[in-house]
Amino acid sequence: MEFTFMGTSAGTPTKARNVTALALRHGGPKSWYLIDCGEGTQHQILHTRYSLIQLQAIFITHVHGDHSFGLPGLLASASMAGRTEPLPIIAPTRLRPFIETAMEQTDSNLGFELQFIDSEAEGFQWQDHAFEVTTAALSHRVPCRAFIFTERNLDRQLLTDKLRADAIEPGPVWGQLQRGQDVKLENGKMLCSDDYVTAPRRPRRIVVAGDNDTPELLSTVCQEAQVLIHEATYTREVSERVGPAPQHSSAAQVASFAEAVGLPNLVLTHFSSRYQFSHDTAPLIDDIAVEASAFYRGNLFLARDFADYRLNRDMTLEVIT
Repeated sequence: MEFTFMGTSAGTPTKARNVTALALRHGGPKSWYLIDCGEGTQHQILHTRYSLIQLQAIFITHVHGDHSFGLPGLLASASMAGRTEPLPIIAPTRLRPFIETAMEQTDSNLGFELQFIDSEAEGFQWQDHAFEVTTAALSHRVPCRAFIFTERNLDRQLLTDKLRADAIEPGPVWGQLQRGQDVKLENGKMLCSDDYVTAPRRPRRIVVAGDNDTPELLSTVCQEAQVLIHEATYTREVSERVGPAPQHSSAAQVASFAEAVGLPNLVLTHFSSRYQFSHDTAPLIDDIAVEASAFYRGNLFLARDFADYRLNRDMTLEVIT
């Protein structure tokens, strides 16, 4: 399971960082998912291995422009690239007229179907061959969601000793059971797949949060997660100076939460454009890392545009580029 940051800046881009977008890959050599789509996301994708043809779905955490303004251009480019497969867009319903109006008023005829799915629907759940996706409500100036990605279709291990003990010889029945299919034998006996198959490990889970000033809202969904990707727009000192109106989290807030719930891996992103990598007078992104490290003892990462991460099967997270 791998993910790549297409943008890590909050509100507006900088010379070094674009606004929010994240690519998540799992379940195939090329298929991938896009979480948020700030302006310029399609330009960022051109610098990566990702193709709009293989894009499986788009997830938008909330309607703010730094998370959604890139959608019309990206969709038009996907069509011009020859995409024909339907594309699910899991997003707040308010984004649908924005997208449809942009397409209509710019004479942009898509060569594929857009499948709009309300991310704010009660009991929301979406799944495909690779992931089951649920949401958690966050606290921001507009309705906002975190998306919880839990992998599906784990490698299933046959309990061969039990099969032989029950006089079930190797053959097609074994394959059906391993694929999760219950089987009725010629003698009428029913074999339940769950009785003869086990998953050797638990599923990997990544929580991708939108903008949020109350990390504690994610307490429940983070219990089984190995990775939390969360905004840290400010350091605490800057957050106190700005005030509560923007409804963003500080590095100290998120790090304290991650430590309290025992998260093994925390990835911070969505840094205010005032933060720079190096500058004589502006605050530095390293200040966010220093502050978070004072509260969190797990594996801490500060996202950078185009940085690639891999969540391994042993649940360790590593930077791969």
